[in-house]
Amino acid sequence: MGNAPTPKPWIEAIHAYVPGKSVGSDGRPLVKLSANENPLGTSAKALAARGEVRDPSLYPDPDSKDLREAIAALHGLDPALVVMGTGSDELLNLAAQGYAGCGDEIVFSRYSFAVYDIAARRCGASPVEVRDSGYGADVDALLAAVTDRTRVMFVANPNNPTGTFLPGGEIARLHAGLPGDVLLVLDQAYAEYLDPADDDAGIELARTHPNVLVTRTFSKIYGLAGERIGWATGSAALVDTLNRIRGPFNVTNSGQAMALAAVGDQSFVEASREHNRAQRTRFVEAISALGNHGLRVVPSEANFVLVLFEGKLSAEAAYDGLVKRGTIVRWLPNQGLGHALRITIGTAGQMDAIALALRQMAEAV
Repeated sequence: MGNAPTPKPWIEAIHAYVPGKSVGSDGRPLVKLSANENPLGTSAKALAARGEVRDPSLYPDPDSKDLREAIAALHGLDPALVVMGTGSDELLNLAAQGYAGCGDEIVFSRYSFAVYDIAARRCGASPVEVRDSGYGADVDALLAAVTDRTRVMFVANPNNPTGTFLPGGEIARLHAGLPGDVLLVLDQAYAEYLDPADDDAGIELARTHPNVLVTRTFSKIYGLAGERIGWATGSAALVDTLNRIRGPFNVTNSGQAMALAAVGDQSFVEASREHNRAQRTRFVEAISALGNHGLRVVPSEANFVLVLFEGKLSAEAAYDGLVKRGTIVRWLPNQGLGHALRITIGTAGQMDAIALALRQMAEAV
């Protein structure tokens, strides 16, 4: 046998992304609260649009023209400054690929989205993980980490997997402190769960500054995770770069049709936001009542909460106990969160069941 192809060393250093599970180790289906999917499902209008897609033997519109126009109209943007992706994951990776490479650095906060490390290594750049503040991004620490090798900074707002949020003033301060040649990528996958009055003004920054890119997704509040649709907006130069290297037909016929209908059904978005706010509040109150057992919730603005286990009941034991009771959440020891569980906000019944289970387990140890 001769020599075999050898991957680049920076590719070998990647730890592949591990998605949230939906079955137990024995193959038993579980209530899935591990992937931050919408418990209300998908807009009826979007589901109806799936049955109206064009001939699947034909390629989709490579520019997603109608969908980009609808997104632009909703957010007050120029359609030419909207670019579509196969989920926002593709766009995050393209931002790194387009502006960083070997010898460069990509900066992000500890306890942030696992894809940032992958995106940095994928293009040969060095990932620079910065200390957090209360499980969220620390603006001063992020700025202090910038060097002449920094090319991209990723900030998830609200943050995944902790749910923390930087208000608009802090985002503006972060941007103002960055050199103009550093690309600030604001990952707003969970932005629609915010009260509109709490918007961090990231889209406005992207509209008015050449070094800000905002990414969003249809996977969360729009309930279209299975269709893999994301979008980004920024300056004409940024959008041009992403368009040069994205997949040429990266949003399917059905994805474009369903997302277009979903954009037109903002009542579903509002209902999802209200459901999430109400059930998150109830769940946080229930878990906060277990503070004497060492359970604590990190304040969240997303559709999940991070529960810290600082008493006798460990996060691993709680995770296993929930699986035995038929529900799976997210335990993230590989992200330094072995002492915590990320729990998606589900239905009222699901959240009550989890709160009861955690109380029973905490009282039993």
